[in-house]
Amino acid sequence: MTAEAAYAPHQQGLANSLIGDLVADARNGDKQAWDALVERYAPLIWSICRRHRLGPADAEDVGQSVWASLVDQLDRVRDPAALPGWIATTTRRECVRVLRAAQGPHTVSYTLDFEILPDEQARGVEQELLAAERHAALREAFDHLPPDGQQLIALLIADPPVPYADISARLGIPVGSIGPSRSRCLDKMRRYPAIAALMASAG
Repeated sequence: MTAEAAYAPHQQGLANSLIGDLVADARNGDKQAWDALVERYAPLIWSICRRHRLGPADAEDVGQSVWASLVDQLDRVRDPAALPGWIATTTRRECVRVLRAAQGPHTVSYTLDFEILPDEQARGVEQELLAAERHAALREAFDHLPPDGQQLIALLIADPPVPYADISARLGIPVGSIGPSRSRCLDKMRRYPAIAALMASAG
């Protein structure tokens, strides 16, 4: 086993510890901890809603229901590693509820078809969890960049693209230094523990 491979489970343990701390703090009324949980797992909820082909309004309804349910269940969360699975399961149930309300009995056959494919469903959930973890890891790595690095990366990934001349004017840096600065920022993000663990797992 390589050092990187051994590092990944360690980082997963750190992630579970972080989630456990967030759950405990949110349970005690810490709004920042609750907001951090929402930011970490909102992409998972939206991904499942998209798989069920829900529109924005219905997806918003599902998300609110899931978070309301989690508020009621926070006292029962004992294993942080189980939280993403609980969120995924609750989201799927809420999606089916919304589809039933919109389509009536036609949704029953859809639900049964969905449930007779456990392997495909399991693979889908794994992909959704990985996407959510990637989003959270990227956000954490981005937040740990210095302010000027955050501004640079935000401008570089803006849509529509911002010309280098405009970036230079906004940040007060030479055009020729944008590329090297971008590389340094990305290197810092790659070295961030959560990103390094994901890269090691993918490798």
